[in-house]
Amino acid sequence: MESKCFFASVCVLVGLMAPLPAQDKPEPTLTLRRCVEIALERNPLLLSSQGLYEASLARVQQARELSPPALSYDSDLQPGPFDFGKTRETYLGINQTLELPGRRILRGRIAARESDQAGADVEILKLDLAFQVKQAFYGLLLAGEKIQYAAQDLELAEDFLAKAEAQLAAGDTAEVEALRARVEAAKAANGLRIARNEEALAAAGLNYLLARRPREPLRLAEEAARSDLDFDPERLKGWAMEARPEMRRIRAAEEGEALKIKQARLSQLPDFDLGLAQHKIGGEAASWDFTLSFSLPLFFWQPKRGAVAESEASARALRREAEDLRNQIERDVEEAAMNAASARDQIRLFEDRILKPAEEVYQAFLYRFQAGEIGGIELIEARRSLLEARRSYADARLNYHVTVASLERAIARSLEGAPHEK
Repeated sequence: MESKCFFASVCVLVGLMAPLPAQDKPEPTLTLRRCVEIALERNPLLLSSQGLYEASLARVQQARELSPPALSYDSDLQPGPFDFGKTRETYLGINQTLELPGRRILRGRIAARESDQAGADVEILKLDLAFQVKQAFYGLLLAGEKIQYAAQDLELAEDFLAKAEAQLAAGDTAEVEALRARVEAAKAANGLRIARNEEALAAAGLNYLLARRPREPLRLAEEAARSDLDFDPERLKGWAMEARPEMRRIRAAEEGEALKIKQARLSQLPDFDLGLAQHKIGGEAASWDFTLSFSLPLFFWQPKRGAVAESEASARALRREAEDLRNQIERDVEEAAMNAASARDQIRLFEDRILKPAEEVYQAFLYRFQAGEIGGIELIEARRSLLEARRSYADARLNYHVTVASLERAIARSLEGAPHEK
């Protein structure tokens, strides 16, 4: 008996010590900031661009390297082609090319400017990726909100259908009213299916940018839109000119072409080759040979016609490109600022003058329909107006978020620390 009790106690203790079955952890709620961080950490295209930038940094080091010396061996007066043992004269030496002072440093500076351009390309891709994530993030939130509106539409349509059929059964309405109600309920059900499909597509698009599986679940935290931002174009243009990586890229390209011009002109000056060799002749004491050689710039006009002319033409083209880029940035900022301000005004219009009246009109028509004062057509139109106002309001909020994100892309910085509207 005691042994049985002991065995039972051991079983209970083992059961208590056994690990609990694993439970599925809830999907963490993702903020917009976190989504952008994930995209910048995992996006394959961005990682590839960063790899190219790291390769450009390695090329800077390569450009600054010294040329390696050359070891030479010369076997003369052999009785046979490869009869080295019976050679009567040998040379064993080392040669080193010495570049003109500053040429190696100049070559490294050119490679550094090219690396700066690759780094700017990474920053450009980051800005584009962040904008795409913001656009997809708010698009998915809008899709979820439209599902709610579609569900409300279906609920209202089914309620209308129930009332219409009750009135038909009581003989208080015509058959056509019930038929209209059935059509509206079917349309509302189809609208809900369409909204759910749009949400699935929006989720797949955001997951793609986050380097996740298309059907991986997403839980997003909606963030309130700031309506007090100052969209002063002149202030924003100044920020854009300082922060846009496209400007840094073209400045690096201009500096690189100027350095290439200097490099081409320096190519007219010679490099030196130094050589030191031990000279042995059979039966005689060893001697040493020293050589110094350099190129003669007889064809001094070639760099001017070739490399210098090419770099000068490229520099002129870059100056025109920089001018066009400045104009483009000013236009982008101006357009984005105007769109953001217009979207903000549209949201205020909905909140102040459209949403509440549309709700009041629908409630009034619903009361009159229940009292038998109006038919189903009037109620359907009031319901459509209400839902359309809600959908348009959601679209306006999405448009505001997207235009602010577009403005942040245009100025290459966040507006979180921007001054408030005066």
